[in-house]
Amino acid sequence: MYWFYLVSLFVSFAAALHLDVKAEAKPKPVCVRDFVQEGQLVVVNIKTNGRVGDGQVLDMKIVDSLGNEHRSKKDLAGTVKVAFTSAYSAAFDVCFTNHQERKWSRHTELSREIELEIESGAAARDWNAVQAAEKLKPAEVELKKVEEMTKEIAAQLQYLKVREATMRDTNESTNSRVKYFSILVILSLVGFGTWQISYLRHYFKVKHII
Repeated sequence: MYWFYLVSLFVSFAAALHLDVKAEAKPKPVCVRDFVQEGQLVVVNIKTNGRVGDGQVLDMKIVDSLGNEHRSKKDLAGTVKVAFTSAYSAAFDVCFTNHQERKWSRHTELSREIELEIESGAAARDWNAVQAAEKLKPAEVELKKVEEMTKEIAAQLQYLKVREATMRDTNESTNSRVKYFSILVILSLVGFGTWQISYLRHYFKVKHII
């Protein structure tokens, strides 16, 4: 499990995603999922082709796995940048819906190309501003950036360790309950069977069958 989160983290630092979202009268959302830690800054950079009024209405919404809506934009076109700071450690989805306007209903091949880049934590900071404020050399900025990323990876691993321990405890508790319930069911069946045999023996004796 650890490697999956680490790969996701490094991929988010390394490259942008390219999406092609088709315009439809009743579109389904196209979503990209990422993970953010509590108190982390997230910057989402969106670049789309097309323009406002081209028969497509591209909307964007960012919602986390706890149901919190962080940002939303209507009728996107061109370059858009949004940022938020998460109050919880949770997965979040960046979702796009591309509505086709009714007067363009005869056009069946309308779509928007989207270039999406999600940066979080150290990658989302304005390092130019940090360099200017602290009067750092380029090499010092890179070292500071690596230091921040290393801390984030360590925090991520610690979070996963705690989560794994919690899930293991829950699993062990569930197994214990199932075991005791199974024992109770077996004892109940044995008791019921014993009572039934005793009852039948008494019944047959009363009827002089045995």
